[in-house]
Amino acid sequence: MAFKKLSSNNKLSQATLIKHIMKRCSSLGRKQQQHFDDVPKGHFVVYVGHNRSRYVIPIAFLSRPEFQNLLRQAEEEFGFDHDMGLTIPCEEQVFESLTSFLKF
Repeated sequence: MAFKKLSSNNKLSQATLIKHIMKRCSSLGRKQQQHFDDVPKGHFVVYVGHNRSRYVIPIAFLSRPEFQNLLRQAEEEFGFDHDMGLTIPCEEQVFESLTSFLKF
């Protein structure tokens, strides 16, 4: 999977995308609180891969261009207006590599 570099022209759309995601994650947490009791403050849940494996990741990832590309792909493929949680359309191995890279 290739990641596109974001230009500075996309800053407004990035901010809008992040606000939308945070609002969506927040509303999912209220609707399905029992599924999110183990999520520490400053983190959120995403589902990845064909088996929809659950990952708890830092909110700080939202500001990283590499992760924002995944979010755009998620929006294009799945949209954000469903009750299934935020689903990332990539293989788990790729996601784990990316998040390992983002932690530094």
